Amino acid sequence: MDGFRVKTISRSEGEPSPYGDAPRPTPPRISLRNALFLQRLLRPNRLRAAFASWLEATPVAYRLFAFVEERIKRHIFGCRMCAQCALPATAYACPESCPKELRNGPCGGVREDGGCEVYPELRCVWLIAYERAEREGRVADLRRLQRPIDQRKWGRSSWVNYWLGRDEGLWTQSDGLGTREALR
Repeated sequence: MDGFRVKTISRSEGEPSPYGDAPRPTPPRISLRNALFLQRLLRPNRLRAAFASWLEATPVAYRLFAFVEERIKRHIFGCRMCAQCALPATAYACPESCPKELRNGPCGGVREDGGCEVYPELRCVWLIAYERAEREGRVADLRRLQRPIDQRKWGRSSWVNYWLGRDEGLWTQSDGLGTREALR
């Protein structure tokens, strides 16, 4: 599966960026409620697992599928195709669109008005995530610890990984603060 890297563009189509391809905070284009509905529609099952296995065995089909996935998810969520998707645990605000690529919360530079430290004219992606989660009563999801991503997987399909059960363990089930183990 090496070599299946999809080029991502972290700015609007056709818009030149003085920052190159650096990530830019991107608010999701759909509500959290609709994103959760989409998650239920794409839930893993035997048919999707078989399709994902076939994709991995068919390099041309895999590249085409990853290309289409990247276009859809970039447009809707600002996805950068890390292949280890944290969207379900971040109110569907992609943490990889943070210029510092912080997966476990905002940096210390969030401005008083909610602006990003790097792009002051844009809202902090973690503030966007918190506001979305708060509206739907899902703030506890944001307390989960996101595991570091494997940089070798960039550009691969997170949908294929999800359907094949490879997403298990990408984040903790809780913040662990209420347990004795957290104190040790």
